[in-house]
Amino acid sequence: MIKLTELLAPAGNMEALIAAISNGANAIYLGMNKFGARAYANNFDINELAKAIEYAHLRNVRIFVTMNTIIFDEELNDAYHQIDELYKIGADGIIVQDLALFSYIVNNYPLMEAHCSTQMGIDDLEGTLLFKELGAKRVVLSREVPIEKIKEIKEKAKIPLEIFVHGALCVSYSGNCLMSGLIGYRSGNRGRCVGSCRKEYELINKTTGEVITKSYILSMKDLNTIENIDKLKIADSLKIEGRMKEPLYVANVIRQYREALDHGYKPIMQRNLAKTFNRTYTKGYIFHEDKRDVTNVSRPNNFGFKIGFISKKNKLGYELTLNDELNQNDIIRIDNAGVDVNLSVAKLYDSNDNLISKSNSKCYIRVKEKLEIGSTVYKTKDTKYSDFLEKTYPNEYRRIGINLVVYGEVDSPLTIQAMCDGKELFIESDFILEKASNRPTNKAQFSKQFDRLNDTPYKLNEVEFYPEGVFIPTAKLNELRRKLVLEINKERLAPRPSVEPKPYKYENISFESHYPTLSVFCNTEAQARAARNLGIDIIYYKDNVVRRNENKYKEITGDVLVGGYGGLYKYRNTNNISTDFSFNAVNFKSVYMLHKLGAKRVCLSHEINEGEIEGLINDYRKNVGGNPNLEMIVYGRADMMFTTYCPLKKNNLCGKCKDSLYTLREEYGEFPIISHEDCTCTILNGKILNLIDDLERIKGVNTFRLQLTIEDYEESVKVINMFKDKLKDMHKTKLFNKDTDTRGHFNKEIL
Repeated sequence: MIKLTELLAPAGNMEALIAAISNGANAIYLGMNKFGARAYANNFDINELAKAIEYAHLRNVRIFVTMNTIIFDEELNDAYHQIDELYKIGADGIIVQDLALFSYIVNNYPLMEAHCSTQMGIDDLEGTLLFKELGAKRVVLSREVPIEKIKEIKEKAKIPLEIFVHGALCVSYSGNCLMSGLIGYRSGNRGRCVGSCRKEYELINKTTGEVITKSYILSMKDLNTIENIDKLKIADSLKIEGRMKEPLYVANVIRQYREALDHGYKPIMQRNLAKTFNRTYTKGYIFHEDKRDVTNVSRPNNFGFKIGFISKKNKLGYELTLNDELNQNDIIRIDNAGVDVNLSVAKLYDSNDNLISKSNSKCYIRVKEKLEIGSTVYKTKDTKYSDFLEKTYPNEYRRIGINLVVYGEVDSPLTIQAMCDGKELFIESDFILEKASNRPTNKAQFSKQFDRLNDTPYKLNEVEFYPEGVFIPTAKLNELRRKLVLEINKERLAPRPSVEPKPYKYENISFESHYPTLSVFCNTEAQARAARNLGIDIIYYKDNVVRRNENKYKEITGDVLVGGYGGLYKYRNTNNISTDFSFNAVNFKSVYMLHKLGAKRVCLSHEINEGEIEGLINDYRKNVGGNPNLEMIVYGRADMMFTTYCPLKKNNLCGKCKDSLYTLREEYGEFPIISHEDCTCTILNGKILNLIDDLERIKGVNTFRLQLTIEDYEESVKVINMFKDKLKDMHKTKLFNKDTDTRGHFNKEIL
């Protein structure tokens, strides 16, 4: 049997869902009002979602619900209850980031799939194998995984894979971006990203003071892989981004990719895709786009598509020379010497000053702004094409066939045997057949009435008609047809077996609780030397650090700090593993799961506060029966994002990272850039987290980490000694009282 690649569409509301299904989507992903990574989409409540699932399932379209945010302890029960409700209403799968939710789905609902969200950062064979072992039914790979590696993972892991093929791109590895949360106070990992990467930044050489550029340096182009559609079929599901997009966008993109999947790529598809929202396009890392070409530094929003230029000005207004059709009521953008002029074309004139409704060569517009001759004109809304898209839904993209066998004789009911979509059922009329006095009802007349299925997702296929010499009124046939459709719907929407969630059985995984010790993460040899010279026992540096999304695993003896699930899988049987903050552990169950998978020490997420830490530890003790072994970053410039894109390379400064320190600057601060040996980079928070005055209030954490980034040797010594002295004083005065109130937030920062 040939494997069919799923086309997976986004839906921020019911209209978008209908638009996607009408244009050929095989599956829909959407979110609810809680726990989804698009909090600002319209989303669905449970009643709306039940109707959406019914609508989709009647058309053989599956529904996957996003619950891919991080979940705090106080939210776990609500999240579990939501999962219970999703099972009851028939959701086909749930896309998750948090290990607690993943575990709950796998352990309780084998008929509802657990999908690993791209927020988990899985981009290698090892991470995929780990979640296959844990019970995942699908892995959504990182957008940074190249096509050759997707093929390798597919062949070796033998688990369904989902990949992004079109739409907006995050400049950061998903799940690894704290930028919105740290500078905008709205966490992307909580679904509230404000798009900080879409802002304008200055790139500065801090060593020389030179401002290299001011642009939208982090704003990614939109992904567009339609030209390579045949290569993409190696994946099981092709995912379109766009839960925040309007239904017309969804209709357009799904329509183009459906056509390409079924009949092959044609160049006209690119032009059609550009007629709805786009930031210009990149083929993405999946097809090895040059890092210099993945961003659009000129603008962060809808680019439109080029249709001509301003050719001259005279008494008629500004002349447009066109290479594409312009219609009245289209919306255009004129790049007027770098400053956009946006306008709706209310009136359009020909060379005789007559009002016209369209033009595809030369025409005139009248605007109050002064326009430069030669300015490029882009269309950002094609009214004619939008009208066409609106007519594509609601519509039945592919109707489901019904085969009928009809029995009956005089003085008995009419019996219909129906076969539809693998289901078989019988219905019987509530009237008795009468002998025809004149013309008996024949197969053609019966089929004509039963073929009236336009308001359903069905079509009539074959009919075997055996009654003879009977007359059936048309009204009775119509009534029977409606009854048949209802019964078919009921049969096809039959609920799954009920399930009673069972209590999770925890192993007693416990660690000794002790006065906190210091660990130091080092980015340079000078920092590591300072840590060694000052007697730090736990030093994370180079040879014992495997960051998230770094999957060329080296042989390591002893302790290792891993940042991703692939590293956890690789080293779990050979090393003492510490898991880094990039696992986004914020609840006791996730900490427990990491310990169970081999982590001897778990570093908490940057996104947890002291009250939540207290709750996590208490819940761990209550449920697991012991103590977790927690680490917490208490000093340092937080990693705001880790990205395979390089702002320096974009500006032809490749290799200059070895000579100078570079930063990004906007109105609220500066953000240092650390470039790595593999030409990936980390963008740091310019503000330094410093919790030295709060240490005595933090209970149950065994290790306080100092995260050194751009400090020199002397600064490193000063910071380490400061925290060593603080811990000594706390030990002397026995300030670690387990009953101390620890409510509140960590929010002390120094420049």
